[in-house]
Amino acid sequence: MTVQFQQESLSGRLKTIKPSPTIAITRLAAELRRGGADIVALSQGEPDFDTPDHIKAAAKKAIDDGATKYTDVDGTPELKRAIVQKFKNENGLDYETTNISVGTGGKQVIFNAFSATLDAGDEVIIPAPYWVSYPDMVLLTGGVPVTVACGEESGFKLTAPALEAAITPRTKWLVLNSPSNPTGAGYSAAELKAIAEVLLRHPRVLVLTDDMYEHIRYDGWEFSTIAAVEPRLHECVLTCNGVSKAYAMTGWRIGYAGGPAALIRAMATIQSQSTTNPSSISQAAAVAALTGPLDFLAERNAVVQERRDLCLASFNAMPGLTCRTPDGAFYLFPSCAGLIGKTTPDGKLIESDVDFATYMLESVGVAVVPGSAFGLGPYFRISFATSTERLRAACTRIGDACASLR
Repeated sequence: MTVQFQQESLSGRLKTIKPSPTIAITRLAAELRRGGADIVALSQGEPDFDTPDHIKAAAKKAIDDGATKYTDVDGTPELKRAIVQKFKNENGLDYETTNISVGTGGKQVIFNAFSATLDAGDEVIIPAPYWVSYPDMVLLTGGVPVTVACGEESGFKLTAPALEAAITPRTKWLVLNSPSNPTGAGYSAAELKAIAEVLLRHPRVLVLTDDMYEHIRYDGWEFSTIAAVEPRLHECVLTCNGVSKAYAMTGWRIGYAGGPAALIRAMATIQSQSTTNPSSISQAAAVAALTGPLDFLAERNAVVQERRDLCLASFNAMPGLTCRTPDGAFYLFPSCAGLIGKTTPDGKLIESDVDFATYMLESVGVAVVPGSAFGLGPYFRISFATSTERLRAACTRIGDACASLR
């Protein structure tokens, strides 16, 4: 007989988490497209721009120079020096190379931090709506995600009183993400200062700030990060970032962080037993990204802002939909509350944002992600980091689908 893999062989831990909803929806959209369906996928957060030429040239040179061997576990000295300088020049943060961790994407850096610090029952405060991976990474590393609903009345942002109410003796981390995925909401320096005042009263609480969308911002909004706003928290903060979004380097898989040296060493230990070093070629490209010109950003941000404004105006003109203006990132998070309780042309009741997202995909071929995947409904997320032509088509289709509801 042939021996079969037994479902019982899977770990109990796996039952506590779910696959990434954004990746799942993107994969389903791709399958439908391969089957001949005309699908507009607005589910994945990936810039449609190409990686700048000077960064690609640095990667090619690294290959030609033979820089294709193992590197230090958590980043080459050259890349760590470039990150130190980036933090100093752009964020006013002073680090040494011993305070820097480099991983295979920002996701690995965050996972390493949780793996190195969380014991069973430790709590991690996560403002909702949140990036879909935060709670599951906490669960995978033995912690307990504590989500705090941050609705439109607070601009989808955590307030100081809400933070104070969420902290318990088991709180280990607070996660901040600005500009946010999925809402694009950004914290001002004053808002971060108010949060910092709470944290100063709870010095055992660590802060993980995810600044991945730092350079994608609109309407003159100014980026701030909490370790710079309140230097007294410097030794409690892990400031995470990466090259994926601003430099259109999603596939290169380089994330990094600055934080307390003891935490960075612990994260390196975790990484040494999982992936070891990130790609040597990608690290060379990241050096070029962080030390090279940023002049391409203004032109690209202007294009993305035009796309944002196109979609924003379209959604706010559709009966049943409303949408706040994001400060940064490349997402909209419209409310579909006005459509809950309506019926589709084939008689199905829209009872939730999941029903709405399913209706969009099945009826007009537009892939969006339901807000409940990010911890707050009834909303849905779209990424407007795609061509203007595709966005126009998507808005027209969504408008038609909404108008068909009764």
